Amino acid sequence: MPSLTLYHTEGCHLCEMAHDLIGDVVDLSVLQLQDIVDDAELMERYQVSIPVLLRQDNGKELYWPFDKQQVEEFLA
Repeated sequence: MPSLTLYHTEGCHLCEMAHDLIGDVVDLSVLQLQDIVDDAELMERYQVSIPVLLRQDNGKELYWPFDKQQVEEFLA
């Protein structure tokens, strides 16, 4: 299972939904949460796109909206 990063921010209900959905597919120990507010570059890149799921092994990104099947395919 690749390491994953979920770009999010506090108070983002879509981010919370994405986190829960990802937790249905993978062990959350492989998921790193990255609040984009902490980084100006990430804020500029993702502010209108979060939540975004990143695969650390290949750099691919999965943009919201996504469902359980799309997460499974993204990780295959």
